[in-house]
Amino acid sequence: MKQFLLMRILQSLVVLAVMSFVIYALIGLMPGDPIDLMISADPKMTAADAARLRTLYGLDLPIHERYWNWLTTALSGDLGYSRLFGQPVLDVLFPAMKNSLLLLGSAFFMAVVIAIPLGTIAASKPRSATDYGVNIFAFAGISIPSFWLALMLIMLFSVTLGWLPAGGIAPDGAGFLESLRYIVLPAITLTIVSIGSYSRYVRSSMIEVLRQDYIRTAKAKGASSSRIIWRHGLRNGMIPVVTILALDFGYLFSGALVTETIYSWPGMGKLIFDAVMGNDFNLALVALLFATAITLAGNLLADICYAWLDPRIVIGGNQ
Repeated sequence: MKQFLLMRILQSLVVLAVMSFVIYALIGLMPGDPIDLMISADPKMTAADAARLRTLYGLDLPIHERYWNWLTTALSGDLGYSRLFGQPVLDVLFPAMKNSLLLLGSAFFMAVVIAIPLGTIAASKPRSATDYGVNIFAFAGISIPSFWLALMLIMLFSVTLGWLPAGGIAPDGAGFLESLRYIVLPAITLTIVSIGSYSRYVRSSMIEVLRQDYIRTAKAKGASSSRIIWRHGLRNGMIPVVTILALDFGYLFSGALVTETIYSWPGMGKLIFDAVMGNDFNLALVALLFATAITLAGNLLADICYAWLDPRIVIGGNQ
C-alpha cells in the first residue's frame, strides 16, 4: 500500500509539473502583458521605456526560460503579487479557497447523501413508479441550467418571501445561524444540479451489480432484500461511482463559477474569472494550478477508496 501511494503521489507530481508549464504557456497567450497594462495606465511611457521594462522583468525571454524563472521563484515560496487586489497571491487565494470549501463541501455532502439512496432505491425497483419518479427528478436536475435555478430561488426566497439574503457572504463575527442564511441558497442550487447526475450513476452501477451471481446466491440463501442491497450490493456498486464523485469534487472547486457569480460568493470560481478578465497573470496562474492540484488529489483519493471498497483490486502488484 505504501508503494502504491508513493507511486501515485509521484505520478500526480509529474502531471502537476507538466500542467504548470501548459497553464503558464496558455496564460502567456492572453492578450496584453503587465507592461501593456502599465502603458495603458501611463500614456507618457514611450516604446523605449516599455522595451527596457520587458528586458528588466524578463518578458523578452523565450517561454521556457520565463517558465523556469517563475518555477524556481515559486518553489522558494514567492508566488508573486496580485495586481487586481494589491496583495500577495496567497493572501488572496486562501480566503477564496476557504469560502469555496465551505460552499462546495456542503453542497457535495448533501448531494451524495441524497443521491446514493435515491439511485439505490431506483435500481432496486427498476421500471416501477419509484424508478420513474427518481428518473424524472434526476433528469430535471441535469437539465435545469444552474443560473436559471439560482435566479428562481432568489426570486422566491429572497424577493417574494424575504427569508434569505440574495447573495454575498456573512460579515465577520456573524453567528452560525446568520452565516447559514447566506450559504443556503447557493448550496441548494449546486446540490440540486449535482443530485441528478449522481443518482443516475448510482442507479446504473447498482442495476449492474444486482444482476451478478453472488447477489443471486445471497437471495437463494434467504437473505433479506434490504441486506442484499445495502450490505452486498451498495459497496460494490459504489466502486465506479467513486471516480465520478472524486473527479467531480475537483471540478466543482473551480467550476462553480456561475453559481458563485450570481450569488456574489467570493470563492475560487469567481476569483479565477476575475483574475482572467482582469489580466491578473500571477493570480490566474496560481489559482488554476491549485484547482489542478485539488483535482489530482481527488483522483488519488478515488484510487485509495477503490482498495477500501473492494480488496480484490490489485494495488501495486502486491495483492
